[in-house]
Amino acid sequence: MGAVKFYHLTARSLAEAARPLLTQALGQGWNVMLRGPDPALLERLDMQLWLEPREGFLPHGLAGGDHDALQPVLLGTGAAVNGAKAVMLLAGSPVDPGEAALMERVWLLFEGADERQMQAARAEWKAVVAAGLVAEYWSDASGRWEMKSSTGGAAG
Repeated sequence: MGAVKFYHLTARSLAEAARPLLTQALGQGWNVMLRGPDPALLERLDMQLWLEPREGFLPHGLAGGDHDALQPVLLGTGAAVNGAKAVMLLAGSPVDPGEAALMERVWLLFEGADERQMQAARAEWKAVVAAGLVAEYWSDASGRWEMKSSTGGAAG
């Protein structure tokens, strides 16, 4: 099991942060469940992932289609039905410790300009630590990702 990685977005948009992480996961051979609490946000992210960047393609789909189980990256609000080995959570989606323990990687992305997302991320950090999982806090405030805190352990 890998760490639950908290990504504090201050210099990047959600799509700009998600795309390289999703690309890395696919490069590892992992399917990913990207879970968010807001279907409208997931639809916007779906469009951004289809359209940007023009030179790249990230295979993905919105949950609710006929081929959800086959999607390398599935965007939705529910369970991972695509054999996911990694889960990307948007702030407001809780970390399920049982699910996290089975995953190679869990990311929780939250926007620093949104106080509700900040509060939700703090609550999730406490819950992850209380569940005995490794937690890492990453920030892009310097313009590049830097790990600012970790609860310890050799995380993957």
